[in-house]
Amino acid sequence: MRRCQSFYIDGGWCDPAAGGSTMEVVNPATEEVSGVVALGGAEDAERAIAAAHRAFDGWSRTPLAQRLELLGAICAVYERRFDDVADAITGEMGAPLHTLSKPAQARMGLAHFQVALKAAQSFPFETARGTTRIVREPVGVCALITPWNWPMNQITCKVAPALATGCTMVLKPSEFAPYSAQILAEILHEAGVPAGVFNMLFGDGPTVGPVLASHPLVDMVSLTGSTRAGAAVSHAAADSIKRVSLELGGKSANIVCDSADLPKAVTHGVRSMMSNAGQSCNAPSRLYIPAARLEEAEAVAAAACAKLVVGDPRAAETTVGPIANQRQFERVQHLIQTGIDEGAKLLCGGPGRPDGMERGFFARPTVFSRVEDRMTIAREEIFGPVLVIRPYADLEEAIASANASPYGLSGYVSAGTPDEARAVARRLRTGMVHLNGAGVDIAAPFGGYKQSGLGREWGPAGFEEFLETKALMGSEPAA
Repeated sequence: MRRCQSFYIDGGWCDPAAGGSTMEVVNPATEEVSGVVALGGAEDAERAIAAAHRAFDGWSRTPLAQRLELLGAICAVYERRFDDVADAITGEMGAPLHTLSKPAQARMGLAHFQVALKAAQSFPFETARGTTRIVREPVGVCALITPWNWPMNQITCKVAPALATGCTMVLKPSEFAPYSAQILAEILHEAGVPAGVFNMLFGDGPTVGPVLASHPLVDMVSLTGSTRAGAAVSHAAADSIKRVSLELGGKSANIVCDSADLPKAVTHGVRSMMSNAGQSCNAPSRLYIPAARLEEAEAVAAAACAKLVVGDPRAAETTVGPIANQRQFERVQHLIQTGIDEGAKLLCGGPGRPDGMERGFFARPTVFSRVEDRMTIAREEIFGPVLVIRPYADLEEAIASANASPYGLSGYVSAGTPDEARAVARRLRTGMVHLNGAGVDIAAPFGGYKQSGLGREWGPAGFEEFLETKALMGSEPAA
């Protein structure tokens, strides 16, 4: 039984304020209680913010070399605790240990610190332009609010650039995924992060989120979550005119051009969609296929789905684990049934658990075809292992339909040549596009258009969210 009943504030572990509550953490693969997490309130948030505020003046003036040394120390400790991180992620949200937690979920956390270290070495914190020196300074105290689906990735892509740029912070990780966050706090403490620079408390969003977002001593809020949560944070932050960075939902289109290697593109699309049980904001959830080749694509998609192994996330052969929590499991089940009720063609999967599974939040990898834009499953982010296939008459129709979504996080294009793929990609209203099966680039900007968010994370672009710009006019000698 794991216990996350202390908060990390001002350089040490402390008990929550009186009157707080606790929540049981449920293993999504077994539905058994695996631990308990304390839920803080306004008093705990106030204490963490005050610690970050006190620490900011000293940390913001720390030489870059010292910050680089700290990032290096964090990487070293993280590597030593790597297996602990991966094990925690599997236990709290069900990511398969051997095919996802170790190679991707835990690895991404380390990679963000490594990329931040490299980026900080050459980042233009100061530049001269004529007689003016332009200085990039830390924005201040940052409130970081993160979700459960890629817990370590989404924490470290905020914490790493905040540390690198000289900010102090208060982290509120998801109460559904507390174990990996607690280990990260231990890593940062062991690496020597100064007291007050990093603070962490657990709590539910409706209770702690508004305090963090509205507090006058918080200069910036960075949230990864739902579009609804992004709107709530924006409203709470508005009165104090603080900076808000949002990484929100997606309903990413995957356009397979007629010139593409269709079996390869469709197989890759299915595997990418079902990875992490479909619980990725940038998942390629809408697959666009030339109408004349729809039946071929349906057969390939069904065959690819049949090869997926749903099961115990600690088994070596498992490729798809459970949905992370009961609330999300029930939502996915409802939307699968909605797809059937609205007339989409069910190729494989469907409601309920896979055959032989009586417990755990396991969903059947599901593929719908002949989907129309009016259907709920074509419009809403399902956040589960559910792929929809939409036929198109020509590329103009495919691009128009892809762009009709209120989301604009990511996109995918497969074509016979890179030039054709690029031509389609340039017309998609999304923050990212993967061409011909390309994976993520952790040093590239991550973020979206429209209701998928504001700002960018990852790599040097992620630094920008944590920096203010100051012009020192007359600082430089005249030419």
